Order: sequence, then structure tokens, then C-alpha cells
Amino acid sequence: MSEVQDEKTCGCNGLMTVFYCSKCGTTLTPDLMALPVVPTVPGLEDARPKGARQAPPTVSQGCYAIETEPWGAPFVVQEDQENPVPPQPRGTLMATEEGFVASAGVRDTIVIHPDDAPAPRPLPNWENSTGCCGPDGTEGLNRACPCGARVATLAADCFGPYELHLDPVRTHALTPESAEG
Repeated sequence: MSEVQDEKTCGCNGLMTVFYCSKCGTTLTPDLMALPVVPTVPGLEDARPKGARQAPPTVSQGCYAIETEPWGAPFVVQEDQENPVPPQPRGTLMATEEGFVASAGVRDTIVIHPDDAPAPRPLPNWENSTGCCGPDGTEGLNRACPCGARVATLAADCFGPYELHLDPVRTHALTPESAEG
């Protein structure tokens, strides 16, 4: 388990936030500190230790960041097929029979280190968890709260990022600031 970075090295704001299931109120994470932006991951191939089946985690344990760009399913065909871009941040090019696609998924997902959310479990029969070395995160929510509510998407395949995205509608956050109000 990696150490939580201090505020000076991780860029956290110092406020602690806990995320909960919106359906049942189950605590999904411990106290986490907010990062100002999702960290940049070096070229995923360069960042992966030799022989590793996952990239290093996008977010350090103990921190979280908000992904402001669309992330995850569904995907739509990109207008510019001559100069395609990855379908979502930290992703690789993705194509269907119709051409290269871009994410039309939800914005403002909460990106955390996968080990910071031990409660969510894979869906039955590993639904939405296709990938070669782990789920690639492109098929939609693939992690559920113990109550059964789908709350997150794990991306942990060998060719993409290693991160967990909490759905901003299916989860909610409490910080000391919001708890006082």
C-alpha cells in the first residue's frame, strides 16, 4: 500500500471528504483530500514498470480529483475521423464499425485510487468488466455498493489508466465544511 502524499507534494487542499452511496448511505471511502486537477499520467507505456499489468494509479491514495471531461460509456462517433483523439482522458484510441469514438459519458466523476474504495464490488458475472488484464472501464458502471446500487467504474486494464471513477449522481460527498452547514 502506498503512503498518502502530504499536501505540499500532492497539491491537496487540506479539506477531508468522505464519499457515500446515494441510495443507502454506505460509506464508500475513508477521508480523502481534494486535488485541484486530475494528475497527468506520463505516457502509460513509459509509466508502467517492466512486466506490470497495470499502470501506476492516476491518483495517490488518500486523495481524489474531479474529472471535468466526459468519461466512460456511452460513446459517440467522432466528427473528425482523420485526426481522432482518445475517447476520454488518459485513454487510448477506440473505434467501432462506424469509426473512432469519443466519450459522451457523465462529467464530474470523482477519480480516486482503487484501494481507497474497498466497499464497491464487481457486478455479478463481472458485467461491464471486459478487458485483458482487468476491466478497461469502457462499458459503464462495473462496481456496486453492498446494497446493489451501481456506484463506480474501475479502469484497471493493462493498456489504460489505473483509477476508480465514482459516479457523481450515485454517490455524494460530505466534508467538515458541508457537515457544519
